[in-house]
Amino acid sequence: MTNPKTTPRQLRVADLSAAREHAFDLRLTAPETEAMRDALDLLDLRKPRLAGTLRPVGKSDWQLDAQIGATVVQPCVATLEPVTTRIDSDLRRLFTKQYDDPGEEEVEMPEDDSVEPLGTEIDLLAILTEALSLALPLYPRADGAEDVTIQVTEPGKKAMTDEDARPFASLAALKDKLGTPES
Repeated sequence: MTNPKTTPRQLRVADLSAAREHAFDLRLTAPETEAMRDALDLLDLRKPRLAGTLRPVGKSDWQLDAQIGATVVQPCVATLEPVTTRIDSDLRRLFTKQYDDPGEEEVEMPEDDSVEPLGTEIDLLAILTEALSLALPLYPRADGAEDVTIQVTEPGKKAMTDEDARPFASLAALKDKLGTPES
């Protein structure tokens, strides 16, 4: 495997040998880790890593198989206490010259979301950032954090409850008010 200190952040496709697999082990410097932490809006980020191989597929395509790893600290959605999560997941991307870019503002998601257009470089740092952002817990919760109900309204008015928001709540209230018997 390549020495982590010498793994480039971007791999030039023209420099890759189409006759063999290329191993990489991307570990970030302290400034890169800090920048990624800020970009992902994390409280802390430790040991971000992207390690794997890039192998030729066909005449001009490249397949990336890798593992991402990191320890992230996010605020709890209920208490804002720090929540630490270890992320370890597999990643696969196929970089192809035959990528069909629809060029429209609204498009349907393709069935295979691992296919990417092949440019002149493969940006390992961007791949790690994207994969890590997708792997983050959406609603991190601290141990023992209870659900919090927040009711906000104008002064002097009654706050709307979940029961009020139900589609037939007002009809049920009207029926009760009118005393209409059930059918």
